[in-house]
Amino acid sequence: MRRSSFTLTELLVTIATIALLVAVSLPLLQSSRHQAKAVLCSSNIRQLTFGLLLYETQNQTLPYGFYDSPFPPPGGYPGNIVYDRTGWWWFHYISDYFEKYKDKKTVLWCPSRQIKDLKFEFVLHGNYGVNRSICKSSDDIQPFRDEFVGTPLNISEIRRPAETLLIFDSGYAIMSWWHATDVPPVTIGNTIIEDTAYIPGLKINKDRDLWSGQEEDAIYGRHPHKTVNTGFADGHISRVQADDLLVEKTDDSYRNLRPLWQPK
Repeated sequence: MRRSSFTLTELLVTIATIALLVAVSLPLLQSSRHQAKAVLCSSNIRQLTFGLLLYETQNQTLPYGFYDSPFPPPGGYPGNIVYDRTGWWWFHYISDYFEKYKDKKTVLWCPSRQIKDLKFEFVLHGNYGVNRSICKSSDDIQPFRDEFVGTPLNISEIRRPAETLLIFDSGYAIMSWWHATDVPPVTIGNTIIEDTAYIPGLKINKDRDLWSGQEEDAIYGRHPHKTVNTGFADGHISRVQADDLLVEKTDDSYRNLRPLWQPK
């Protein structure tokens, strides 16, 4: 009885077919993985937006983006004292309103963050930021940024909340429109980490004075097609192109500034 077996040609064709199928499927798997992370990030933004608005409902004002307090928040100061200010951040005020996970600490961590440098391993870096025009700070390191200092706003002070940014994918925990414009009112350097906040994937980032370790996240973005997950002041969540958040300098003003960034 003749024994059935593969010929060399059949074996090579089978191997080539398997290799082709693997080559085709890997990009699809990678794309699915990126999409899944983007969806999880959107879920994080949704929870944080809800927390911010619930805080506003109970306190008649949104929380400070940063509050310079001599008393440490629960769990101690986040960040690195070499790079970050010590005080209370917006997420300390809403910590009772979002879920905590064992594997990633909290929903404050973006699953798509592209920062692997150890000096940026803290929650303040490369996750989510609030709009400093709304969640203002108690003070500022630089004296010329007065518009971002003072009492945080309440929803009634935001004229078009459905069009005004509240929280979004960001390079730092607090973010202003100065970091999303091609020509800021004053020159921004990189002497302090707050000054290199950015919208991931924004086209102007390639010309920004970033810190080493931020480039991949800032220039190439986190989500497919350089999109950004955003939460607006009315509570709705959207994924938009990073460049849709760009503020462009015109002859005597700025385009895309109000009501997207500045609520008044």
